Amino acid sequence: MREELLDIFRKRHACHQFQAGRGIATEDLEFILEAGRLSPSSFGLEQWKFVVVTDTKRKQAMQAACFQQPQVGGADALVVILAKLAELEPDSDYLRRLMAREYPGDALEPALGNYRAFHAATDVRAWSIAQCHIAAANMMTAATGIGIDSCAIGGFDANEIRRLLDLSPARHEPALILAFGHCAHPAGEKLRLPLAELVEYR
Repeated sequence: MREELLDIFRKRHACHQFQAGRGIATEDLEFILEAGRLSPSSFGLEQWKFVVVTDTKRKQAMQAACFQQPQVGGADALVVILAKLAELEPDSDYLRRLMAREYPGDALEPALGNYRAFHAATDVRAWSIAQCHIAAANMMTAATGIGIDSCAIGGFDANEIRRLLDLSPARHEPALILAFGHCAHPAGEKLRLPLAELVEYR
């Protein structure tokens, strides 16, 4: 199992050109989304929302908003990950509902107090976006495991993405766009720094 998992990580790469028109089966796309849904999140608040874009014209508009990165328009499916904002306010119904699930009974009110202090001291927008990246990594890994390639798109005009998706800036912030499909070219050798250069034990 360890080698199987590591092999998936070794295979995953950023695909910059997808095969045209090959498509992704509905069950495969739902599997990828389920991997995102099951991801861990701080306070158990599931800070993400997923918007799936498959329409050709809409993908082309998204590509223009992503500084014309061709993998955006060429992907079979885009998953736009939105970071929740308004729902994370301490007094929101959403927050209380999910916190009650994580901290049942008498544990809820102290947990809400801790969260209120955290919220006041935190850049909640940046924190919510960071949580979305956890789901993104899991979705890309899951996709690789079933033979689907991906590319994470962090370069985009957030205002234009909001306009294209009709988003309220008070409620959602575009965190990341994931492009999925089948790569047109084989992946090259995966290059990473060795653990000895990355890890320090204390």
